[in-house]
Amino acid sequence: MAKVGYARVSSVGQSLDVQRDKLSNCDKLFEEKRSGTTDGRPMLKQCLEYVREGDQLIVTRIDRLARSPLHLCQIAETLREKSVDLVVLDQNIDTSDATGRLLFNMLGAIGQFETEIRSERQMDGIKKARDRGVQFGKRPALTVNQIGELREKRADGTLIKDLMAHYGLSKATIYRYLAENEA
Repeated sequence: MAKVGYARVSSVGQSLDVQRDKLSNCDKLFEEKRSGTTDGRPMLKQCLEYVREGDQLIVTRIDRLARSPLHLCQIAETLREKSVDLVVLDQNIDTSDATGRLLFNMLGAIGQFETEIRSERQMDGIKKARDRGVQFGKRPALTVNQIGELREKRADGTLIKDLMAHYGLSKATIYRYLAENEA
């Protein structure tokens, strides 16, 4: 049975020293400086590929492993399939026993709940802003008059490249304006 550690900080300016100290008992340590919200975490991938049946994956805090409850559940399932226990030091979780699995699942459920509540609040805020007339998204590059002018110039034979240069827009944007306003 190997003790495999995983340490992560979100940015290059942060230090892994505190996590390294807490994970000093590990036989192997995987470290990276990447955001937990990104899928591009090569050291986590290597760590999950490295662990074998009977090993323990040890992290200092659950948010070092995953920020998303869905991602956390996916990692937990991978570990379960490989018969690898998860130990979270700061939150005193050890999935090798029933109490640890219960606590882990409760924290995952609470994390999911928090995510959903935050999403509901965000949607409420967006609805209120729309009700007040706030417009979301990128502002249109052209006014209604400019769109009419663009269509007239194109109908008169102006080349797309000339329209691009005149309006400072990409070819795709020119074509989109022409297509959207044909109806």
